[in-house]
Amino acid sequence: MSENKKTGIVPVKILLLYSFFFYAAWSVVHFFIEPFIDRYENDVLSAVVIEGICKNLIWTLPAVILICKYKDKLYVGLKEMFTPKKTCVKYLWVYAAMAAYLVLGSLIHRGSLSIVDTFGFDDIIIVLFVGLTEELVFRGWLLNATVHIGENKALALNAAMFLLIHFPTWIVNGEFVNAFTSFGFVCIIALSVIFGLMFLRTRNILVPITLHMLWDLLLFMGL
Repeated sequence: MSENKKTGIVPVKILLLYSFFFYAAWSVVHFFIEPFIDRYENDVLSAVVIEGICKNLIWTLPAVILICKYKDKLYVGLKEMFTPKKTCVKYLWVYAAMAAYLVLGSLIHRGSLSIVDTFGFDDIIIVLFVGLTEELVFRGWLLNATVHIGENKALALNAAMFLLIHFPTWIVNGEFVNAFTSFGFVCIIALSVIFGLMFLRTRNILVPITLHMLWDLLLFMGL
């Protein structure tokens, strides 16, 4: 079947059931498993277990299975979303703009550019896995399966769901109230829209994945 000939849409029941178990499972990881792992005070171990093992089991594996199962009902099929396209090149400016935003922000607030002392191997592990897992779930699967309701509505819904998945982390780290009073949540929404638009425009999941990795890498480096 051609990538452009879809047969129906992903059942709402499937999306609701997936979302319930997805958010529930990830909350369990943050509220119970992560505190247990943190007792060992080993950042690399924590990154490997939480981001490498738990996240791939809860995020990547189910998303890939569902993408394969409903490949004929998605806006972009599995094969197409991983196929490099020449049209992606014209969006290189988005990478440059994102890097410039963080670098200029660092210069304004810190007055210099330097990698923070806390940047280490655990951060590299997080950068590699977060970009891959989060984009496969939220853009490759959820946005991909709901874009039929309208691009703007799908992007708004996706941004709300992307914001919601950050709640357990903020609660555990005591950052929940500050994330809203400081308007830090706006950045999460904006990034979701940017990643989503890049996916829809390029029909390639590798673009939002690498954009997400770039953002996290520069952020963790303190640039």
